Amino acid sequence: MSTATRTRPTDALRPLALELGAAPYAEGSCIISTGNTRVLCTASVEEGLPPWRERSGHGWVTAEYGMLPRATHTRSSRERQGAKGRTQEIQRLIGRSLRSVTDLPALGPRTVLVDCDVLQADGGTRTASITGAWLALALACRQLVAEGLVARSPVDEPVAAVSVGIVGGTAVLDLDYPEDSSAQVDMNVVGTADGRLIEVQGTAEGDPFRRAELDQLVDLALDGILQLTRAQRDALSGGA
Repeated sequence: MSTATRTRPTDALRPLALELGAAPYAEGSCIISTGNTRVLCTASVEEGLPPWRERSGHGWVTAEYGMLPRATHTRSSRERQGAKGRTQEIQRLIGRSLRSVTDLPALGPRTVLVDCDVLQADGGTRTASITGAWLALALACRQLVAEGLVARSPVDEPVAAVSVGIVGGTAVLDLDYPEDSSAQVDMNVVGTADGRLIEVQGTAEGDPFRRAELDQLVDLALDGILQLTRAQRDALSGGA
């Protein structure tokens, strides 16, 4: 696929929409739409900790990820026997990303489970899940403060994620599925609002890429993450 078919600049995000409170029974929830990718993220607060965590008294944040059977052009089977390899890898990534910006001692002896369910997939489902999951977590922590269960929100610094890649020899931001499937280099980057990196996952799908190209892709991703974290803050403040 050539970047000539792309209808937005190579450094532009896909259209972004953040719908807070999409699942009213959850302590925090958000539907994030990035282009044609849509993910429902819910945060559920449970008093208590996993047995291996109880002695610490510090809170825990974990995540589960799944794709609805018709989120793609063909139906995929439900993972009824437990999460498979790719699913496990993605939900661990989401959990790591959220914990990196959560003050777990301040959360207290409780667990927040964030569920990310892909409603429609057009590339970037894991990165959209992380960005939406942070909003769901922040809303759940806001409710804990309102109920007097914690003195302050354990979550402050936004975290977001975005894909970047080299398509047709050009570095591009926020790949959709056709771009992702034809990319010479495919990378997912997770970072914070102040420009710190949490995780970088990059692969050459064809020829190896150079260090200068890696730096270019990371810089492009961090610019996108800055835009996403601004949108997260706007949404929380009622400005989006």
